[in-house]
Amino acid sequence: MEEQRDLVVFSDDEGNEFELEIVDYFDHEGQEYAVLVDPESGCECEDDECECECEDEHGAEVYIMKIVVNGEYEEFLPADEDKMEELSKIVEARFEAMDDDEDGCGCGCGCDDCSEEE
Repeated sequence: MEEQRDLVVFSDDEGNEFELEIVDYFDHEGQEYAVLVDPESGCECEDDECECECEDEHGAEVYIMKIVVNGEYEEFLPADEDKMEELSKIVEARFEAMDDDEDGCGCGCGCDDCSEEE
């Protein structure tokens, strides 16, 4: 079964539309942010055992956007340039934590013990 993806449509300066996929949300200093990637930049292999470099979605270009609620709509605005280094470090740490959760046991706690029967 295919996982439902959270996609947002943006327009560039020339009016061309493109989609970005939201892969994470986080709060920092009282502001909500979203981490987005281009869903088209992923691996194009159809092999579940694929080990090509494009398999790692974290290698795709990552966008950090500030979320501003405007009435009933959410606006995705570029994060403040002076906070980008700090936000990038937070996102990198969150990606590493997600990768760690996928390793180890199968329950997502990240340990190596849960998969062993007692």
